[in-house]
Amino acid sequence: MPIDPITVEVIKGALTYATEEMGIALRNSAYSPNIKERMDFSCTIFDHKKRLAAQAEHIPVHLGSMQLAVQKGLEKFKGKIEDGDMILFNDPYISGTHLPDLTLICPIFYEGKIIAYSANKAHHSDVGGKAPGSMAGDATEIYQEGIIVPPVRFVKKNVIDKEIASILLSNIRTPEIRLGDLRAQMAANLLGKRRILELVDRYGIETLHKATEEIMDYSEKRMRIEIGKMPKGSYSAEDYLENTGTSNKKVKIKVTITVKKNQLLIDYTGTDEQVNGPVNAVLGVTLSGVYYVLRCLTDPSIPMNEGCYRPVKVHVPKSTLMNPTPPAPVAGGNVETSQRNVDVLLKAFAQILPEKVCAACQGTMNNIAVGGINPENGKPWTFYETIAGGFGGRKGIDGVDAVHSHMTNTMNTPIEAIEAIYPIRFLEYELRKDGGGPGKWRGGVGLERSWMLLAPSATLSVLAERTKIPPWGLYGGKPGAKGEYYVIKPNGKRVKLRSKCTIRMGKADIFLVRTPGGGGYGNPLERYPELVHRDVLDEMVSLEAAKKDYGLVINSARMEINWKSTKQLRLTKSKI
Repeated sequence: MPIDPITVEVIKGALTYATEEMGIALRNSAYSPNIKERMDFSCTIFDHKKRLAAQAEHIPVHLGSMQLAVQKGLEKFKGKIEDGDMILFNDPYISGTHLPDLTLICPIFYEGKIIAYSANKAHHSDVGGKAPGSMAGDATEIYQEGIIVPPVRFVKKNVIDKEIASILLSNIRTPEIRLGDLRAQMAANLLGKRRILELVDRYGIETLHKATEEIMDYSEKRMRIEIGKMPKGSYSAEDYLENTGTSNKKVKIKVTITVKKNQLLIDYTGTDEQVNGPVNAVLGVTLSGVYYVLRCLTDPSIPMNEGCYRPVKVHVPKSTLMNPTPPAPVAGGNVETSQRNVDVLLKAFAQILPEKVCAACQGTMNNIAVGGINPENGKPWTFYETIAGGFGGRKGIDGVDAVHSHMTNTMNTPIEAIEAIYPIRFLEYELRKDGGGPGKWRGGVGLERSWMLLAPSATLSVLAERTKIPPWGLYGGKPGAKGEYYVIKPNGKRVKLRSKCTIRMGKADIFLVRTPGGGGYGNPLERYPELVHRDVLDEMVSLEAAKKDYGLVINSARMEINWKSTKQLRLTKSKI
């Protein structure tokens, strides 16, 4: 018998909010600032067939890989999972991201049968490896990036397996914090389990399964309708990573998007082969970018689940940058190559849906990992964060200043939280003037952020991009500012860092970051003068840049702006 649509809608909302609640529980009970403050985690619910049923609005690079992770991570446990078990793993070639992301899956039983799964993935700020934070910018094989955990029953009958935990935590620099975060992940899954069983108690298991099936079919139908509106044909684009971390060689990503009747074919043929640096992106990361971009360019009200994936076929040649084979290192593929993948996909879609695509955002997550020995207690400490930058300009609206964009979607780590826990003192945190790409709608500006090391020494790893190849503009818009990374010595000497590196810092060394800006959209000479005037007054754009990029004659004493056009529009501060 068909289910009435109201019941389907109620169950859809309940599943989605259950994942949001899971995220709240994970955040509130986590130990590390990376999870508690920056919210670097994602929560999902799967049906009994291991298909994505619902997800929270968390981290795109996590979420797009979760279905692959759940299906591959549970392969060896057929008939071997019991109620109260949870499966833990981080092997990127199974979990679909990188080693710091620990995936935890909880089977949900009802009357002796698995009826669903709650699952989450959280980025732990250290999982071992050659450098604190497990994000070495010069790794040449995955074994240097941290401990590799295959799918194991980490929780058995609601109790953590002490032997497995001992092996895991013995290979990590900050075991107490890691265990606390893992317990938070357990709490999140248990909350998801409770919400699913409440739905079963209310509606029955058959109604839940039928409703979930209808929700997926509904999402597929709506996604096919969206694709059907796109112009038919094949569209290609390419972009480059500026280096591999172990060499200065550029690495190409190429994609061809073919739009058929109501189906998309995404082909990465032409992408460069995998490299020996940490920028290889496993298949799950590649799929995440595809699903994210499709989500951005279609109707956001379509429920996100397995049904959205059905109209999309993705081909990624093996042993290439976007689908490497072990033991290629992949830490940077998850955070940096994922961003470039989005840039390439958006370039191609700009030919398909030109008014929906933004100019390039900062194109990097500005990954900073640092750690050493705490002089107060003699114990290791590790800190990891990503830093916001400029969002690209869009048709009719400027880019956003200083925001995490595309595949990250994390929050700012408050400097108060960092200073309270780590031997770091912040000196500067402000918007970066002239960081946004000029355009009719300018790109967002990035940040300037610096801190001083208070410990005797530490190891710093940088994994970043867009220091050589700036974020591109669209339709006449100019590129955003490139990123910059420095260590400033106590004697004032400034050392410019490569975008991917691992170095030693000494006491009183200062680390300075200038994050990239977003690209501009449209011809800068078509920008409204009052908007340029506002940017100058707000110190987003300097007087010199306004003259150079926007064709304006500025009298700084009177703050008057003359527009060089046939209209000769003249504005004063009092009229703004």
